[in-house]
Order: sequence, then structure tokens, then C-alpha cells
Amino acid sequence: MQFETKRIYHIYNQGNNRQNIFFSRDNYLFFLEKIRVYILPYADILAWCLMPNHFHLMVLVNEVVLPSGSATSSRTPTGSTQNLNKSIGIMLASYTRAINKQQKRSGSLFRHKTKAECVNCTDGITPSFLISQGITYLNHAEPEKQYPQICFDYIHNNPVKAWLVNDNTDWEFSSARDYFVSRKGTLINKALCREYIR
Repeated sequence: MQFETKRIYHIYNQGNNRQNIFFSRDNYLFFLEKIRVYILPYADILAWCLMPNHFHLMVLVNEVVLPSGSATSSRTPTGSTQNLNKSIGIMLASYTRAINKQQKRSGSLFRHKTKAECVNCTDGITPSFLISQGITYLNHAEPEKQYPQICFDYIHNNPVKAWLVNDNTDWEFSSARDYFVSRKGTLINKALCREYIR
């Protein structure tokens, strides 16, 4: 994964062989704390959703490499720099160790490669038409705003698409409740999100 500052990325990964990665409510909450520790020093989170066998994060990258002396960079070996790629890897490895111990299992929990797609990069990849939630849209004059909206909607509608709930706000492990009902979650940056999402 190659990250650039001031770009929005859709980061996601799935359980190895599509296996579950969350086995209890506490697992979801534990993973959210991992996100807070390993992603927030680098990026503002605009949207997130944790599903039984995968996760989605929509982030605006502020730092690709942390300055030395920061809390997260102090965890790396002397002479080593901490960057967002490494931090994501450490987060997933740490979570995997905890789940393997809990489930009395061993081996890989996640797929080998975590994906990160830039959703506000406009370097010639914008198609004339887009399809979102089964509806075809004519491409917008400002794709750097249109793609983030489509990603935002896609992430929040994952639990509905998977038939886990009827309404995206019924799924506890998503930022939809922070945006569309009264939950006051502190993981997302709602004010910043308004700059990119209508």
C-alpha cells in the first residue's frame, strides 16, 4: 500500500478463507481500540464498519510517517521508522495474536494483503458513469467529492447488503449510528467528513 497525505483511502481486509475475525462483542470493541491506537495517529477516520468476517475504514491520511518521539513511533525498534503501512500490519498482527489465544487456534487470521484504494485521486481513473447501490449515476464534475460519497455509502450499507440488519443504523459496529442517530462516537471526525461528504 502506498499512502499520500491529504488523500482519502478505503482500507479493508477480510478473514483468511473468508473466516470470521470477530467472535464476540468484546472482539469488535477490542479491534476498535486497536484502530484508535494504530490508525488515528496517522489519519482522521471518516467512516468505518466492522463485519463478522471483514472490516472497512475510510480515512483521510494526515501523516505517512510519524515524527520520532511520538507515542506510536516510540514502540518501534531503535533506528526504525514507523509508518502507516507498518502500523496497519502491527495492528492486524496484534489482533490476530489475541484472537488466536482466545480461540485456541494458530496461523493467519486475515488475508495476506490489506487493500487501500484512494477515493479522491483524480488521475485519469474517473469513468463516465458510476453504479452505486444498483443506481447508475452520470459522473460528476468533481470526482474528488463523488467517490468519497460512494465509498461512505458503501461502507455504511455493508450490514444491510449482508442481511445482518434492515437499516444501517441497526448495526452497532459501524459509524452509521454516529452520523444518522444520536450515538456520540469519538473515533470519527464528523466535521472533517462534511468537507468531503454531502
